[in-house]
Amino acid sequence: MAYPKPFPLASPPKPQQAAFAPDLSVRLICLDCRDPNPTIIEEFGAGDLVCAGCGLVLGDRVVDTRSEWRTFANDEGDDPSRVGAAADPLMEGMEQLDTIIGFKDGGTGIARELQRAATRSQNSRSERNLLSAFRDISSWCDQFSLPKTISDIAKQLYKRADEEKLLRGKPLDAVIAACIFIACRQAHVPRTFREICNLTHVSKKVLGQCYKALEQAFNLTPGSSAARAGATGVAGPEDLLVRYCNHLDLPPHVQAICKDIIVAAREHGIADGRSPVSIAGGAIYFACLLLGVPKAVKDISMVAGVSEGTIKLVYRLYYADRQKLVKEEWIKEGKVNMDRLPVETAK
Repeated sequence: MAYPKPFPLASPPKPQQAAFAPDLSVRLICLDCRDPNPTIIEEFGAGDLVCAGCGLVLGDRVVDTRSEWRTFANDEGDDPSRVGAAADPLMEGMEQLDTIIGFKDGGTGIARELQRAATRSQNSRSERNLLSAFRDISSWCDQFSLPKTISDIAKQLYKRADEEKLLRGKPLDAVIAACIFIACRQAHVPRTFREICNLTHVSKKVLGQCYKALEQAFNLTPGSSAARAGATGVAGPEDLLVRYCNHLDLPPHVQAICKDIIVAAREHGIADGRSPVSIAGGAIYFACLLLGVPKAVKDISMVAGVSEGTIKLVYRLYYADRQKLVKEEWIKEGKVNMDRLPVETAK
């Protein structure tokens, strides 16, 4: 006995459509060998479907559905690691994956305690000191507008000095400053002791001690700047001209003439024994007067970091032998005028 439905449907239910599925009646058969059960190989390197029986290419532009990562490790097996940044060679032998804990804890202070515990458990004391030094090196190089290559060289030097315990007992700031100074020399972007001291607030005496110790321990080969300035570890005056002229907004031809004047003065032994900073400042002042470029000695003194009296003293030495420093072709071409040199300054 059939019971009527309490709420009969207004229209009969529609038949459900079959779900999408591949047609199993379609088979891929090689057109050459006509094997009913062919062995088809997918060559993902070339993107082809190849018949293993006769070698006929059945299809091209096959999409590779395998994993997209590649590994160049020497170990056997795949390396499915796809997380984290690139490995840092400076952090070799240290854990480079960090655990970040959120700051939202409802004001209970638990997040801060968890962060401290995670920091202590992840890195040892030596690793934390090394990371702190690396951060200081990067910060100071950014303040000095130094490229990343110099920062990396300074980090390598500091890591080696820390591993070999070369400067045990020296202040950390002094060691970092010496590493930055050596890195600038090695990268041919020299900076003077005074500039490094003003940046890092390290005394010149302590910086010189750390520099000498690192130079002897690393057996560093003096660069081109040191070869010109001697074995004092100070930048040559030619290397300082570029930055000084840029800061003073001088035309390009002034820098070229300054360089020729410094080279000629060195060949004739003029102003020997003076610091490269003083020689660069005096040469710029001499060349500006010679070319008629208005530039006050006060501005040159502020850029070079030496007193006005020191710049005028170098100028007097250059003025006394001006015939040896000024080329005749400059006078013939009308580039310079010897009458522009003030006699009263040279007294």
